[in-house]
Amino acid sequence: MTSEETKYRCVQCGHAIRTLFVQYSAGNIRLMKCEHCKSIADEYVECEIMILLIDLILHKTKAYRHLLYNVLLQETVDCEGLLWKSALGFLALDAYRCLILATGEGGISSLIWICGKIFADLFIGNFFLFFLILLVTRSSFTISAELSGWKDIMLVIIISSYWKIFLVSMMIWEFPPWVIPIVDAFVLSSNAVALKVISNSTTKRCIMGCFPAHAAKFLIAQLWRWCCP
Repeated sequence: MTSEETKYRCVQCGHAIRTLFVQYSAGNIRLMKCEHCKSIADEYVECEIMILLIDLILHKTKAYRHLLYNVLLQETVDCEGLLWKSALGFLALDAYRCLILATGEGGISSLIWICGKIFADLFIGNFFLFFLILLVTRSSFTISAELSGWKDIMLVIIISSYWKIFLVSMMIWEFPPWVIPIVDAFVLSSNAVALKVISNSTTKRCIMGCFPAHAAKFLIAQLWRWCCP
């Protein structure tokens, strides 16, 4: 197939297709069927954004295929600009997560400890997170050519970490700290689904591929807590 023919992906089976729909006039389109599985290639073209969000929360692989292949990979999207903006949002939410976990003590020494913990978790922890994920994906998975670059994989991981947005609700409603590990678990599972979509691997293998990176980040945060009580 030519690059034009592989521009989109069927959200049902992941097969490359030429186009998602044919437009006859403004507001009048016909969704195309996949030649491989004979299903509608991408029903999300006609769906509200809320439907997509719900399916992403439910970890449906077809929603991830739509987002990663049929939205992010298109020429109208500035992937590099989106990467930096998403990275800033990712780090900001991670910093707020660290702040919630580190609050509860007062004094200057406590302030220094909190800043040190945020630095360790935010920069050192995330460095190992992305380094290990990149290492594992390059060595143990066969990634589709469109998303094989290190920037592409980083963008996939950051975008699939959207569960961190739920930490914003903790600014409005008071939740106990044990909610954060639950959010972290959903981030891990979402990263695994995204890796499954771009590698066509099994769910178990993708979870095992993402788990060491998240575990390393967690252990770095705990090591700082043990070394600087």
